[in-house]
Parts: sequence; structure tokens; C-alpha cells
Amino acid sequence: MSSSASLQSFLPPSAHAATSSSRHRPSRARPFQCAAVSAPSSSAASPSASAVPAERLEPRVEQREGGYWVLKEKYRTSLNPQEKVKLGKEPMALFTEGGIKELAKLPMEQIDADKLTKEDVDVRLKWLGLFHRRKQQYGRFMMRLKLPNGVTTSEQTRYLAGVIEKYGKEGCADVTTRQNWQIRGVTLPDVPEILEGLRSVGLTSLQSGMDNVRNPVGSPLAGIDPLEIVDTRPYTNLLSSYITNNSEGNLAITNLPRKWTLCVIGTHDLYEHPHINDLAYMPAEKDGKFGFNLLVGGFISPKRWGEALPLDAWVPGDDIIPVCKAVLEAFRDLGTRGNRQKTRMMWLIDELGMEAFRSEIEKRMPNGVLERAAAEDLIDKKWERRDYLGVHPQKQEGLSFVGLHVPVGRLQAADMFELARLADEYGSGELRLTVEQNIVLPNVRNDKVEALLAEPLLEKFSAHPSLLMKGLVACTGNQFCGQAIIETKARALQVTRDVEARVSVPRAVRMHWTGCPNSCAQVQVADIGFMGCLTKNSSGKIVEAADIFVGGRVGSDSHLTGVYKKAVPCEDLVPVVADLLVERFGAVPREREEDEE
Repeated sequence: MSSSASLQSFLPPSAHAATSSSRHRPSRARPFQCAAVSAPSSSAASPSASAVPAERLEPRVEQREGGYWVLKEKYRTSLNPQEKVKLGKEPMALFTEGGIKELAKLPMEQIDADKLTKEDVDVRLKWLGLFHRRKQQYGRFMMRLKLPNGVTTSEQTRYLAGVIEKYGKEGCADVTTRQNWQIRGVTLPDVPEILEGLRSVGLTSLQSGMDNVRNPVGSPLAGIDPLEIVDTRPYTNLLSSYITNNSEGNLAITNLPRKWTLCVIGTHDLYEHPHINDLAYMPAEKDGKFGFNLLVGGFISPKRWGEALPLDAWVPGDDIIPVCKAVLEAFRDLGTRGNRQKTRMMWLIDELGMEAFRSEIEKRMPNGVLERAAAEDLIDKKWERRDYLGVHPQKQEGLSFVGLHVPVGRLQAADMFELARLADEYGSGELRLTVEQNIVLPNVRNDKVEALLAEPLLEKFSAHPSLLMKGLVACTGNQFCGQAIIETKARALQVTRDVEARVSVPRAVRMHWTGCPNSCAQVQVADIGFMGCLTKNSSGKIVEAADIFVGGRVGSDSHLTGVYKKAVPCEDLVPVVADLLVERFGAVPREREEDEE
């Protein structure tokens, strides 16, 4: 089936009609605009394509035997260590040539004794979605899946639960900030069997780590939201199929200079966070036809973060793959591979200028044509972002979706088995994962909602969490991650409980915790963010601490924020956060509430 045919039935007859019944409907949606922050972007004064020297636009990679793309000899100077590992051995060969089966037979002692196999375990296996936890869980791996749009089934959930159950206390699962599953405790000898098991239930972990395209994000309410602009599922599924070549491996895009992210926007709520994606598809009409305006270059990294910028391009809704392919190939061909902190796509855009970057994309498009953007997209900038937690009516009569809060995204095998049962018993056997590390159960009959809410599991995964708990996000932290400086998940929960005992807030406040400057928990978008570091406490002892970020926003008025206060010892955070909530977010000290009574 062609991409056009596969998407045609999902296109809205009119993007305006899609919101015609909404009390939130804008009189006329204004263009969605983003601006880079932190390090200044040269894109504002973009040189013309002709101003870039021709030699700079020469592709730096070439295709070799076996279909692999390799860095040309002339560009192999001043490379970062990861690029040297890629040159030492093709990472995808572990999958395409069955190398994982032989590697899985070797004991860790033998693997560590050889430079090449040690690099396989610590670096190249990330192309298969496997991350060795050398520091925290030697010999065990985190496995990251591909789950386009965050949609999964009860069967898939049971399979993953069965995998981690066998690992006992070493096994668990996390919902990630890209609508995805990560499972923990995996041992290398089990990997070939697990990969086959994933395939049998329609899952893959391929190309989910290192210099690859991350999970395509879409609306968690796609297809069930009465107020949506467009159902994002067919688009994210199509994109994922292209990215992994239907789970067989897309060798054309497995040697990028750095990781690369994308999303498709389906609602005015911008649940997908387009401003921090390398490529974001923004719904837009042009000449009466539905399609997407494009944003490019959004990212978060240790030294710099920047919001996505308009590419001044529009693509029809029934033909979205060519531009994704063109952007990826431009990044692959032209991106630098030296300082790892300067290899995300925005650095390339800054170097070339937006117009020259756009020209490189256009020349890689079919027929060499990339349409200019529609004058307006369909996002209402005055839209009030809706809360999907709790019980909400679907567009399908008689059905509701129920959003469940998963505290900091952590689940055990028993939790996953129960969620699968609830999805089957009360819904349609489907679950949706969200970028806030929560889960939505769709297609629940209205006459079953009360019984669902009474299920014991919902005492742990509440449909109605507290105002501070509902927006809590946390990365893995140093429990499992070797890069994390501090523990995050348990601390985030405890600090939040302690703060709740001190103050009462009038509205939800989104608090994000990340264990290191890589900011996997995206603290720059949070109302209040905590980035792990070390400092000396009042006694002069080195202790875990956090830089505090304040003022990030998501939704149509998105904003990435910077540091508010540096290096606060974690042991001192509770009063600092409580005071901050009073000063900035209208919180009331609980003592004052008691006095007023």
C-alpha cells in the first residue's frame, strides 16, 4: 500500500471542521512560532545557500558494501570516541549479520578481555536497543523499545512483564519521556530469544539508541479525542516503519552524527512537545489541502538547549516520508562528528544558516521541490492545555478513556500483568504511554468506569493524583544509569511528599528530575526542574545536589528555561521548593490554612 493510500482515510475533511464542535475553537489559529534559547542561533541572520562554500556541502559519508554508510577517509580527523567505535566495526552487523547470537554465547570475562567485543557490549549493542549497565548492574542491560505514538497492546505488555519477571528484583520497567518502554535486568545470553519474542508480538528494539532516530511521538489521545485536529497514529506508524525498514533495519540512517527526534502534532495541547524535537510536523492547511508545516532543530543537551525553528516548508498529509528522509540524509551527509556536544542537528543549522539547510533538504526531495510553509498552522496559541489524567469522554459514543498516573514512570512485572488485564477486561486490550511517563486506558465502556476505578491497582496508579504528584517526571537516576550524578526517582517522590506536607498548591505544578546535564527528564520544560550535581553542604561534605530550573512551559506558549538557583544540596531541597511554590505558584503554607480554620 502506498503512503498516500494508507493515510487518505485518516485525513480530516477540513482542519477547521475538526474543531468545529469545540468550545475551545479559535476564531482563527495563529502561526506556531518558536525561538532558540541559550546559545544564540545564527539562523536569524541566515545566509543564502550560495554563501556556503561548495566543499562544505560535499557529503561526508559514502555507501559501502553491504549497504552500510561510512565516514569518508578525508573526514576521519578529530573524531569523537563514538565515531571511532563505529569505524572499528559496523554496529548494525550485530543485527543484520547475526552477530548478536555469537556475542551472546561469550561470558563477560571473555568479552571484557577483547577491545572489539567490549566495545560491542558497551556501545554497538545500543543500535539494537541494549544498554549495558556496567557501573550499576554489571552484566545486565536496559532494553529500549520502539513504540510509535506510545500505543501498545495487552499481549505486548504481558510479554514484557514476563521478560522482567524472571529477573526478580533486578528486573523492572519504565515509561520514558518519549512514550516508550524501557525494560531492565536483561542478561546477554537471553537477548537472542528476547529479540525473537519481541518480533512475535509485533515489537522491536532496533535503532532505539545512540546515533539513531528515537521513538516517533504522537498524541496519546489519537483517534479518541473529540477535539483533536488529526489522528497521529497512521503518521507515526508510517514514520516508524520507514525508520526501521519494518523492523529489518534501515541502514541508510543508522550512522547519524548524533541522536535525532521527531513528533507529529495532533491537538492544540501539543502533548508531543514539538519545540524539543529535531523534526516536528505541525498541522496546517494549504490551498484547501491538509498537511503539515515543519519545525526543525529542537534539542536539549548538557551545554545548550534550543527550541525548534520554522523550516518554512509544508508537506501534504498523505506524503510525509520524503521530507523526513531528506532531512535525515542532509544531517547524515553534512553533520560534524567531532565534539560530541556540538553534533546535534541545530549546530548544523546554525553553521549553514536556515536557508542553506533548507536548500540541502530540497535537493534531496523527490523532483527537488519542497513547498514553502502554509501561511498559518492550525494550532491555537490561546488554547488551555487539557489534563488527560482521570476519566474523559471519547469521540466514540458510550466510551471513555482513563488516564492513570504512574509515579515517576516505574513499574514492576506484577503491575504490567495487572495493566494488561485491566486493558482487556475494561477496554479493548490497548494501552497508551505518554511523555509524562503515564498510561492511558482507552475504549472503556461508560458502564464499566466505576468498576475500573475501584480496582486495587488504581490505588497505586491513581486516576486522580495530587496536584504536585500528577506532573512529576524523573529520569532513571544513578540507581541504574552510569551517567547520573544523583538518585532521582525515589528522591523525587519523597521530596514531593514532604513538600506537600508543608504547602497546598492551587493548581498542578510540573516538576522534573534529571540525574545529570544530559537532561533525559527535560528539566528545561518544567515549571520547576532539578538537575543533578554535587556540592559541599554546610559541614563541608561533598553531597548530592541539584541545580534548580524555574519557568519552563509546554503547550502552545512553550518555553525552555534556564537555571534559577545552582547546587542546592538535596537534603535542603524541601524548604527551598516549598518557598518557591509560595513565591511563584500561589501555594499556601499548611500552617496558614490551619490558622484560618
